[in-house]
Amino acid sequence: MHISEGVLSAPVLLSGAALTAAGTAIGLKNLDYDHIAQVGILSATFFVASLIHVPIGPSSVHLLINGIVGLLLGWAAFPAILVGLALQAMFFQFGGITVLGVNTLNVAGPAVVCYYLFGPWVRKKTAVATVAAFACGALSVFLTALMVAVSLMFTEESFFEIASMVVVAHVPVMIIEGIVTGFCIAFLKKVQPASLPGFSS
Repeated sequence: MHISEGVLSAPVLLSGAALTAAGTAIGLKNLDYDHIAQVGILSATFFVASLIHVPIGPSSVHLLINGIVGLLLGWAAFPAILVGLALQAMFFQFGGITVLGVNTLNVAGPAVVCYYLFGPWVRKKTAVATVAAFACGALSVFLTALMVAVSLMFTEESFFEIASMVVVAHVPVMIIEGIVTGFCIAFLKKVQPASLPGFSS
């Protein structure tokens, strides 16, 4: 969910950049050397999944997969998503460099929130974990859309109509993301449960 260059006010841009820098620092500090490859794979997956997008005013609709990224990486979602968004901005002009902080915060922030909300549930039986993963995928998209809307409204109150449209337009994406996240967690519990944080067989 990229906000374009030249849309947001300076205070919103600076606040987003500062919070993203803090989140990235925490993510890098907590990143285990053994999980660097996993972070790279999920960053690349995020990069590819969010390439196909439909513009809506100053933002866009596309897959995010930040729910699964958050569940598997926790705070490391910040550097993973930051790299993905930076490459998209440089290679494809999606979003932009000046809005990189805000865009990263809007996507990675909900990922970390969902990690704490649903992380313990994915360690339970497969049926419970799948339902929790679906909720995680859907909620992560909803929170991202909400944060994009808030970013726009803090810049200019006249963006309220567009901000509302961004949230409504992402309802189908919430359902799709929920299904994808549920499938991924169910699959990982069968083939590689060790990739799930705190999982014990």
